[in-house]
Formats: sequence, C-alpha cells, structure tokens
Amino acid sequence: MSINIHPSILSADFVNFQRDFETISHADAIHVDVMDGHFVPNLTFGLPMVRRMVEVATSPIDAHLMIENADELAVAYADAGAAGVTFHYEASTDSVALANRIRAAGAKAAVAVKPGTPVDVVLDSLDAFDMVLIMTVEPGFGGQSFIPEMMEKVSRARAEILRLQLETQIQVDGGIDSSTIIEAAKAGANCFVAGSAVFSKDNRNAEIDLLRNLAKANYSA
Repeated sequence: MSINIHPSILSADFVNFQRDFETISHADAIHVDVMDGHFVPNLTFGLPMVRRMVEVATSPIDAHLMIENADELAVAYADAGAAGVTFHYEASTDSVALANRIRAAGAKAAVAVKPGTPVDVVLDSLDAFDMVLIMTVEPGFGGQSFIPEMMEKVSRARAEILRLQLETQIQVDGGIDSSTIIEAAKAGANCFVAGSAVFSKDNRNAEIDLLRNLAKANYSA
C-alpha cells in the first residue's frame, strides 16, 4: 500500500494558489476543501475555483466536498477534472450509487465520515470506494487538534480492508503533523491530509518528505 501526502490548501494563501502549488511539488495530490456554509459553517471554494485549480496545478486535485446535496453536486467535480472526489456519507442518500457515478465520470470515489459517525456505516460497502476518509477533527475549519479516539475507526476499517483483500485507501484529515502522523500510520492510515503542518514551514517540500518518511516507517498494516 502506497503512502500519500495531500497538503490541504485551506492553509495556503488564497490569492496566490498557483504560487503555493509550486511550493508543494513533492505532494502526491493537493487536497481542496469545498465547503458550502451549510453542511459545515465555513465557506470556501466552489466548482469554478476547483476547475481553475485543475488547470494550473501540476499535481492531482483531491476534492473533499463538505457540502449538502452531494448526490446532486459531486459528479460535477469529477467532470471538472478532479482526480478524486470525496463526499460525506452524511450528505448522501445512496453512497454506493454516488461512488459509482463518480467513477463513471473518470475520478476516484471516496466517502468521508465525521467524528460522530460510526465507521460501520461504510464497512459493508468498502469495495465501492477507492478511499475512506476518517475525519480526525470536526470538519469545517483548519488548525484544529487531532482527535486520537478516531484511530479505533482507522484500525477497524483497515482490518476489514485486509480481510476482504481490497486496495481501498484510508485517509485521515485533521491535526496531522509529524507527531500525529505516526499514530495514524500505526493504526493503518496510508493517506494523510496536512495543512498547517506543511504550509507553516519555509521548506514545504522538505516537510512533505518528512511526513511521508515518518508514515512509511510506522505503517503497520
């Protein structure tokens, strides 16, 4: 299983995205948090902005949709060129059907669960998803503290993926830094969203390399 680092541009300079993209060229993908001000209280980017990011970025775009009505809106982000589209289980009436539509549109499909949502809701349909995102903070704002209790969810999901012999990735998002990434990798996560931990550094690519190496050294699945 590969180890991937996806810096979150929620911590980037919003008026200099193209410049900031160039400073994270070692990233496996760029994590774009799409928030609608309803599903979560914050408001960030919409479809036109993501479409433009796809045009200027040299790394794949990993679109994380924190929006209502995911069933109606998610496929448009795949059509816009996002390499991966993550929607929230809590915002979809049929997560498997939506994942199938995203895949048909040419993107990888991922489902996310909030801290208060049991991971059990997706364990019976893991083969429908390329990735499961287990939120390690409450979605909506960057800079929050990592919730260590979420590692039980990661371990349970990884055990089921291994039992079924699937290639489904497990992503964690929220409070990931050089300390918490070790805990998450040991639990079985292999894809890591890091915002302030990367963008607060003068040498962002060096931090990405450090995080990847720490995860590789501690990944236990």
